[in-house]
Amino acid sequence: MIKRAWLVSLLVFLCSGVVSYGQLWSGIVAPSRAVNWTSAGVSGGIPSASWSQCATSACNTVVTGPASSITIAQINAAITSAPTNSYVYLPAGTYNLTSGLLVSSKNNVEIRGAGADQTILQFSNSNACQGFYAVICFASSDLNWKGAPSNGPVNWTSGYSKGTTSITLQSVPNLKVGNSIILDQEDDACASGCPSTTDTGTVFVCSDNTLSVPCSLQDNGGGAQRTHRNQVQIATVTSISGTGPYTVGISPGLYMSNWSSTKNPQAWWATNPVQNVGVQNLSINMLNAGFTVGNGIGIEFFNTLNGWVQGVRGMNASRAMVEAQYSARIAVRNSYFYLTQFSSSTSYGFECYTASDNLVENNVFQGLAASLMINGACSGTVLGYNYDINNYYTSSSAYVMPMSFVHTAGIDNVLYEGNVGTLIQADVFHGTHNLVTVFRNYLAGNEAACWLSGSTYAASTFGTCSSNQIPVNLFAYSRFFNFVGNVLGQTGIQKVYSSYTGASIYDLGYSDTLSGGNDPLVATTSLRWGNYDTVNAAVQWNSSEVPSAMTGVLASYNNPVPSSQTLPASFYYSSTPSWWPSSKPWPPIGPDVAGGNISGVAGHANTIPAEDCYLNVMKGPTNGTGGVLTFNAASCYGSDNGSSAHPSAPTNLKGTVVQN
Repeated sequence: MIKRAWLVSLLVFLCSGVVSYGQLWSGIVAPSRAVNWTSAGVSGGIPSASWSQCATSACNTVVTGPASSITIAQINAAITSAPTNSYVYLPAGTYNLTSGLLVSSKNNVEIRGAGADQTILQFSNSNACQGFYAVICFASSDLNWKGAPSNGPVNWTSGYSKGTTSITLQSVPNLKVGNSIILDQEDDACASGCPSTTDTGTVFVCSDNTLSVPCSLQDNGGGAQRTHRNQVQIATVTSISGTGPYTVGISPGLYMSNWSSTKNPQAWWATNPVQNVGVQNLSINMLNAGFTVGNGIGIEFFNTLNGWVQGVRGMNASRAMVEAQYSARIAVRNSYFYLTQFSSSTSYGFECYTASDNLVENNVFQGLAASLMINGACSGTVLGYNYDINNYYTSSSAYVMPMSFVHTAGIDNVLYEGNVGTLIQADVFHGTHNLVTVFRNYLAGNEAACWLSGSTYAASTFGTCSSNQIPVNLFAYSRFFNFVGNVLGQTGIQKVYSSYTGASIYDLGYSDTLSGGNDPLVATTSLRWGNYDTVNAAVQWNSSEVPSAMTGVLASYNNPVPSSQTLPASFYYSSTPSWWPSSKPWPPIGPDVAGGNISGVAGHANTIPAEDCYLNVMKGPTNGTGGVLTFNAASCYGSDNGSSAHPSAPTNLKGTVVQN
């Protein structure tokens, strides 16, 4: 019996996903305020470097061309015919396509061009893409969405603690190991049907604008989450056992600590999520695709698990260049995105629209209203080393648009690292946000040129920016944010360190539109440690800016004052990544960086590879205006294929054997 108990104990330990080992942020950020970001993006890295070219008759028809004679039907037929782990090759040339490409009910296939400066896809229409209209659509064959889940929702009856990898469901129709599962629960507050109608005073998930003290301006009816069920995490099913109720293994484990039986947690899923699909090394031009304002996607991932966009140039989308919806582990890397057709507020680069564990890394965004739109229940996503320039937006003259919006309810555990751009803004239009980490970014709170006038991009006048010049702008209900090791501000622009008005480094908790007024918890729950700012012209290591002594319902999110001013190079890379140029300092930005080549910040910031690509290889203008540029990822970054984008899983884990 002793030997058997020993074996069971050991097996339970080895099979558990809640193995404790040091995270890269350990000692800086408290475990309650962060997650393991090292495996964001495609599981194991983008796999297609080892894939073979499709050689079916349908694929050979596309290859033999010429490109000008190839039809959309022929390309879609080639995709359908492609064997597992193969790519459909589109040789150099300009393809004039009358509809969008579709990958549905087809796994383990890639669309690949000869390079974004050689394979050019020009679209005169889009694919309906389950109602989301995209020129390249990766979508499940079943329409699984908030209004009509394909399976469920089923009750989730136990297994709610942060980090757990085992949950219990009442039923599991069509659920399969290896597929994705969508988990959600009721909000903390809503006018009817939710546990409470008041602010929790701690982590708070809410979007209802009909409350006596509303938590948003517009609710979240247009979001991808089910109504007032804004907290969502999408995981991969690793096991299913039992005869009802069922024990379901998931990976990764739960990120949030506020999952609770009192909030009616449930699960739902697509029957056939598309998996291991992507596109690389080509250009897509959507100018004539028939898009309208706010309607039209470049590359849509809908109910997709493990998808990628790499080495792509995207031009003239409407809503977003790339959108991830009901999807997980989407990687967008080494790409260039230029100009949306309409400079309205819904003009994005990457849009996270109820999706988990994505990686958006090493991209150039030019002429977009918002480069990184974190929209709706985005959880566990990493936004790393992206370059943002000329946020073209015609609704307000001389206004500095954010590089990234934290925009709707249910966003949690997102990591921004190493980005160079204007500012990060967490607004209150569609609800509350929690537990976002901002590490080693350079946010100037300004840009070289803002839109002043003109009805088209080509005819616009650009000039000096004069409003919204705030590197960190967090509205009410943006709580438990972590700002560590950043470089903030531009000399002569920001006048004060923290304020609700004017050009300051931080604006924390302001709300002039909600009846609840300003939110003091935004500032008191935020961690600020080791950030350089241009107002003080110094690095701030202030224990008073570390929320280490919160009490009551806030206490579980206390962050001890770090015992050291030494910061790790990255929160998601354990060593210098293989794609990083040997000639560039690693890390490129932070309080411990000296001699950086970005002026005005005391040497604490260097340009990043995406910025070098834009300025030195693509020869882009320093103010970001002008026409689309020639782009080829190999010319900027060499032959990196993304297969080593993530460090390997930890090895040599040790457990304690318990004998009974």
